[in-house]
Amino acid sequence: MRVVSLLPAATEIVAAIGGVGLLVGVSHECDYPPAVQNLPHVTRSRIDPQLPAREIDRQLAEAKRTGTPAVEVDFPTLARLRPDVLIGQSVCNVCAVGEGELARVVPGLHPTPWVVTLHPHTLDDVLADVLQLGQALALQEEAQELVAGLRHRVRRLAAQASPPSKPRVLVLEWLDPPYVAGHWVPELVALAGGEDVGNTPGAPSVPRSWSALAERAPDVVVIALCGFDIERARREHAAVTDPAARAVLDRRQEFIDGNAHTSRPGPRLVDAAEHLARLFHG
Repeated sequence: MRVVSLLPAATEIVAAIGGVGLLVGVSHECDYPPAVQNLPHVTRSRIDPQLPAREIDRQLAEAKRTGTPAVEVDFPTLARLRPDVLIGQSVCNVCAVGEGELARVVPGLHPTPWVVTLHPHTLDDVLADVLQLGQALALQEEAQELVAGLRHRVRRLAAQASPPSKPRVLVLEWLDPPYVAGHWVPELVALAGGEDVGNTPGAPSVPRSWSALAERAPDVVVIALCGFDIERARREHAAVTDPAARAVLDRRQEFIDGNAHTSRPGPRLVDAAEHLARLFHG
């Protein structure tokens, strides 16, 4: 079986259930586990990630307005790989190939691959995706074992992280302009023994004004930039000078690798919850 993954989370799931040897191609952002880093890349971004945050946001908004995909498929490479299974997603057109681009590309592939589309918004959805991929790749038992292990860790964390007083937590996935993390992130905060005051489980990430964020009165502000590591997050944090923004950002702050731990709906979300618990409670 020949498998191509168009998103990092799917690549991590496939590897975690023992299917890394099935992968013949991955997206340009797939960097974990290290074994996938030398596989052919079948996608590329139209937007330079080194641009300032404000300009990245502007270009993404323009791409959305014009219907131009921010991430495009390298069709010749994908066609050459002749995948039996092609894994895509329908959650976000910013971070990975979206449904529209996928629908445009697949009819041109011969033979036509089996397309598996992931659509997670909650932690349970992510675990369901693991089982779905296990079914698609004939790795059902391995997927069930992985899900059982992740659920055990979630139960253990929920039992341990029950402090008498929960910190009020605001998780920001972008700073210029400010976006509040959503989807599975509020669940991770709750599992870690905090109260997410910025968003609700399963809801999409949303932009908010700095004054509105200040009104949420967070005890802890977690900077977890979508698609970027802690080093980039620290630079972006230091570059914000607006007084209204500093009124929020100068509260107790913690940094987490958003690229590895909160942006990707895969097995490492549980790692993220455990890490948040240590940040909140030591």
